[in-house]
Amino acid sequence: MYLDMFPRVARYISKRGGSFDEAKDIFQEAVVIYYEKITGRGVDEVQNTDAYLMGIARHLWIKACKDKARLANDSRDADVADNKELNASERVLGFLTVAGQKCMELLHAFYYDKQNMKEVATNFGFSSERSATVQKFKCLEKVRDIVKRRSLIYEDFLD
Repeated sequence: MYLDMFPRVARYISKRGGSFDEAKDIFQEAVVIYYEKITGRGVDEVQNTDAYLMGIARHLWIKACKDKARLANDSRDADVADNKELNASERVLGFLTVAGQKCMELLHAFYYDKQNMKEVATNFGFSSERSATVQKFKCLEKVRDIVKRRSLIYEDFLD
């Protein structure tokens, strides 16, 4: 099972920005969960062992990515919002950075490069203009949530 499945899991994680060590950790955890499931806790019979193990690994990787992003955002949020010496544009840029690189690039393309939604969808690989619009909205909501959490008001951004 290790020889057959580990390369698949490692390839999956690598394509999604993970390292070899992360792939080893995820795979090991997936094998432990799989073993626990088949030895009497929850699963009667597994039709496709490879697919079942791969599914466990996918879920673990998604959870690990969400946890990592949450920790990074919380620490960046505290660093950026607490620094009162920054001028207004630096503070706004800081909040955009907390929202993530892809969000920052998308908002930059729309607001500063004046790209329409069709161009944004094409440049960022969205399936439609509607998908690009929804993603832009989600990015703006991330920034709004950060500002709300820090109880900032308009005057905080004035020099």
